[in-house]
Amino acid sequence: MSPMTKPVLTGRTVTLRPLTRLDAPAIHAGLEEPESKRLTGTHARHTLAQVEAHYARAETAGDRCDYGIIAGGALIGEAVLNGIDWPNRAASFRIVIWDATGRDKGHGTEAAALLLRHGFEALALNRIELEVYAFNPRARRVYEKLGFKLEGTRREALIWDGEAVDAHIMSLIRRDYCGAPTAG
Repeated sequence: MSPMTKPVLTGRTVTLRPLTRLDAPAIHAGLEEPESKRLTGTHARHTLAQVEAHYARAETAGDRCDYGIIAGGALIGEAVLNGIDWPNRAASFRIVIWDATGRDKGHGTEAAALLLRHGFEALALNRIELEVYAFNPRARRVYEKLGFKLEGTRREALIWDGEAVDAHIMSLIRRDYCGAPTAG
């Protein structure tokens, strides 16, 4: 599949711009932030070379949109539509704010709303799904506010610090999407 257009998405307090291999050092540092690793259930460690290679591929990939979340001029996280299944007009969504000073300010909500709008309106997706761990109720509330519905639970899908944690599967369908709020 040919590369898709990945425009800059501008909101009130955040801007989403396509990530590139040049962002690898900042992304690599973000991937190692302990609270982000916990909230995303990430056990893996990635080398800078692995991160560079991934984002070099992502720049031109036709099945994913990897965006950096920019607030106050700084790259504070990422929002991604990946695994885009064009025949079924479906994708997976993930988001993380690596920079602790960027949390609890509505940046994640606004970034998610921008990317959902892009997914439903520009990419004509019909379904966007995500997974959120039970120990992250703050994120689940944001997803519910944006219109995501709980579809089910993968029981004890993650072992974190020796404890089994459920993963909740949520989705937003085009017919339920009505221009998600951008912040608040």
